[in-house]
Amino acid sequence: MQSLQISSTVPAKNASIFQAKRASFKRQPSRLNPTAVHASINTVATSTQTLKLTTSSSNEVTRLHLSNLEKILQKQQPLTQPSQLDLQQPVHKKGSTENKGMVLEGLKRFWPEMKAAEEMSPRHLNRLQRLLSISSAEYSPRNNLGSRWREYHGCKDWAGLLDPLDENLRREVVRYGEFVQAAYHSFHSNPAMSADEAPQPRYVALSDRSYKVTKSLYATSSVGLPKWVDDVAPDLGWMTQRSSWIGYVAVCDDRREIQRMGRRDIVIALRGTATCLEWAENFRAQLADMPHDKQSKVESGFLSLYNTRGAQVPSLSESVLEEVRRLMELYKGETLSITVTGHSLGAALSLLVADDISTCAPSVPPVAVFSFGGPRVGNRGFANRVKANNVKVLRIVNNQDLITRVPGNFIGEDVANENIKKVLNMINNEESEWAYSHVGTELRVDTKMSPYLKPNADVACCHDLEAYLHLVDGFMASDCPFRANAKRSLVKLLNDQRSNVKKLYTSKANALTGLNLERGGLFPSSSCLPSPS
Repeated sequence: MQSLQISSTVPAKNASIFQAKRASFKRQPSRLNPTAVHASINTVATSTQTLKLTTSSSNEVTRLHLSNLEKILQKQQPLTQPSQLDLQQPVHKKGSTENKGMVLEGLKRFWPEMKAAEEMSPRHLNRLQRLLSISSAEYSPRNNLGSRWREYHGCKDWAGLLDPLDENLRREVVRYGEFVQAAYHSFHSNPAMSADEAPQPRYVALSDRSYKVTKSLYATSSVGLPKWVDDVAPDLGWMTQRSSWIGYVAVCDDRREIQRMGRRDIVIALRGTATCLEWAENFRAQLADMPHDKQSKVESGFLSLYNTRGAQVPSLSESVLEEVRRLMELYKGETLSITVTGHSLGAALSLLVADDISTCAPSVPPVAVFSFGGPRVGNRGFANRVKANNVKVLRIVNNQDLITRVPGNFIGEDVANENIKKVLNMINNEESEWAYSHVGTELRVDTKMSPYLKPNADVACCHDLEAYLHLVDGFMASDCPFRANAKRSLVKLLNDQRSNVKKLYTSKANALTGLNLERGGLFPSSSCLPSPS
């Protein structure tokens, strides 16, 4: 009796397997039901022949499947032959296999762009939260520039580094832009300046702590407002002062950073327009002769701010040249570089500063300019002069920024009519007072490439310095989408340009950080103030 139980137990287990493989749709008892299991044991004991037949048929089916699979794997003919199409599926004129293949190829071609757009989507809440974090700000890696520092400083006019944008150059451009942001922050923290006594040393909070500030710079307007303005609008205060703090000189004094960059770097950072009189100088667009060079002409307002002395401060020209000569003497024998950077008005003054420095001593270190949203400064003669003095200029330009098209004849830049173009070209010659010309090499970004900013962002957003740094940090190439692994924090962009950020992102930012971006942000505005009028 015991032997019968053992023999009946083994086939019972196999029976359930064979029952599962049967091609029948009959209701089968569940193995989880004890009564069904006992019933199947009794049934299997009396049906050995049936199981043998089922086993043999199952083996035949298995061999048949393996044979068919082998034929499919060895088959070399394409699946889209007419004979096979006739057997498998009807051929339609629309949506044919060939058209489907073309669609698939197109999807493969645009897949990286689709993937980047998906990665930048606000659905990726973890990454968005990281970009909105103040305490855990991420930066692109700072690689060792070593012997290539001259190339990144413009000795070859940045050939081969701009499109696609080299990752080391991207980090350097953003780093120099942050020097200008520090100038904005320092000015707006204490914009007022006494006209009766010399200014006190000013503290500048640099994001790059490997540099130290050595000199404060001031710009003075040659024009003044009538006295009745103070009576009518006494609250304007510092907005009407003639002399204002405009930037600083800093030098790298960290050994590790000097070794990484391959030289000791001297930085001159200049902010953009802030006061009423600076705006007044911006509109003095008539070209004026440069000293000792009748062929070179620059905008009279920029030249005035650069050369005019204040009641208690020297001119911007005198301060810069004096400090640069001092630092060159102090670090004599070391490998040096001079980098001038500025935004808007500061970008225009940067060209005048760099041109002056290039001829201030017999052997001047390499001089480069990194300008953001800069207007035209002078005529073609001035552009040729800067190039002849071996000053390297990299202009970062937003395609939607109107400031980069003025002053001068900007209407004809995108004119399609050839007759109008000929007239404008006749007007735009070196003898004309409006014959402005840009200087240097251009790195062009576009507000519409950002997944965060609205494509119809306003003029202020397109000229904003933080928007510039955001676009540079995400720029890969002119024919590529915004890079998915951009690391720059979005906090300041949301704070300064919340009306120009897509609503989907502002709502997500409110949900993730608890910030009410509709009422206010985290930091005071650091970019150019709107026109006081």
